[in-house]
This record gives sequence, structure tokens and C-alpha cells, in this order.
Amino acid sequence: MSCSNKRIIMSLLEKAHSLLRTYRIRPKKSLGQNFMIEPAFFSRMAESVSLCKDDTVLDAGAGLGFLTRFLASKCRAVVAVEADQAIEGLLCEQLADLSNVTIVSGNVLKRVFCFNKVVSVPPYSISSRLLLWLFSRRFDSAAFIFQREFADRLLAPVGNEEYGSLTVITSYCARVEILDVVPRSAFYPRPRVSSVIVSLKPFETKPFVLKDETSFISLVQSMFTQRNRKVRNAILPHLRSTCSISKEAAVKKAESLPFHDKRVRDLTPESFGVLANALVD
Repeated sequence: MSCSNKRIIMSLLEKAHSLLRTYRIRPKKSLGQNFMIEPAFFSRMAESVSLCKDDTVLDAGAGLGFLTRFLASKCRAVVAVEADQAIEGLLCEQLADLSNVTIVSGNVLKRVFCFNKVVSVPPYSISSRLLLWLFSRRFDSAAFIFQREFADRLLAPVGNEEYGSLTVITSYCARVEILDVVPRSAFYPRPRVSSVIVSLKPFETKPFVLKDETSFISLVQSMFTQRNRKVRNAILPHLRSTCSISKEAAVKKAESLPFHDKRVRDLTPESFGVLANALVD
């Protein structure tokens, strides 16, 4: 790391201390408030989404606004969302000079925004829900800083302990790549977990055909609650709730389904697609 970058980091760290002191804010562990103070990663994330002057970017979990200000200098508009009301007030004052920044207070998962790219360091506690929320919308590309353990789940191989519903859903929706390791020293306060930059690019052509994406997601989420059971058993609660049939009818239907004798954890994403399509018929 160059001396100039070290000076910038120190200035952002000092700025973070100053802002928190001035606004009498103490970072909340419950909200995952670890603020990014390493500007080199701002550039890395922007480059990964090919950020340009025509883009409208979502910054989910804007924090102290350091990333937001950087993004505002690179694109047409930034929608900065912050759930903590005290920090939202800080953002409104600190970013008042930026006419292309819209600050939104509240839960990003319960709002509707117009954007085409996402560059964000979200609270790690909402990572799964944030991705599912994002996959239900159109976007060109996204770059996140996520907990390393979470990122590994997105890329876990079939049968692996980390392989789960989010792995399957993500593999259908987007190409995932881990771009860089982010050291704990890049945050204030320093988190206890390891972090990485993750790139997401939606598939132009999906890897397999689904008759109903909503039904697919519902099926996958339901079955992974019983990941070690065979399909014919794990699928019964889903069949009874979605088809409104008796237990006996559900058992009969389950026995007729593809892959009924395989364990849930051993099904590929494509196999889940075949199974979901069979239920739509």
C-alpha cells in the first residue's frame, strides 16, 4: 500500500472518529456498523461494475457516507439508504453539497428504488435477504463487501456443508466472483470476521429454464430446511401447503417425482429446476 493511500486511510479514520464524536454516535454491533475506511476498495468495487456517468447506483447501508461520496463523483445519481436514523441525519448534513445523492431512511428491503447498479457495504446480517430482494429486480451488475463465510456459501459445490438454498438460487440468477480479500484494518471499528469483495452479474440467458421462478425459490427454500433427507420425504410439507392435498396424496405424488430417492443436499441447481417444473405441470 502506498504512502499516499496510508495518508488517505488515516484521514478517513480521523474523519470517522470526528463524525462519530460530533454527532454523539456509538457504532452499534447489533446493526453491524463497521465503517469502511479504505478508499482503494471503493475504486475496486466501482471498476468491477464498470461504473460510468450514466449509472444510477444503490448504496445499501450508506454508513458515514465515504463510499457514497466517492460514487457520486463517478455516476449520474446515488440512492443512499440508511436504517439508523441518527446516521441518516449525519448523512443529510454531510452530503448536502451533493445534488446527485438521494438519502433514504429506513429498511432497504421494504422500499422500491430506481437503479441499474449496486455498490454497497451492507450490514452483514441482511446479506441473504438483500440478495433475494435484489434478484427479484432488474439490475446490470453489483459489487458488495460481504463476510467471507457468506461469500463461500454462494459458491459452495453440491453436497458441501455450505451448499444451501441461497447457493442454488444465486446460481440460477447471477454469475458470482470473489474479487479481493478485505482486511479487518479496512474498517472502523474492526470486525471480528473476514470480508471479501463479491461481484454479481445477472445472466443474460439463464443457465436452465424455469416455468415459474417464484415456485422454484419457494421449493428450494422449503427443501433445504431438511437438507439431509431424501427428496420424497423433504418435499412433503411443500406439497401439502402448495397443492392443498392430503398426506396420502402428497406421499404418492412425491414418489412419482424426479430425483425422489436422492438427498436434498445432492441435487444440482438444474435438478431443482427440473423438480420445480414437474410441480408446475
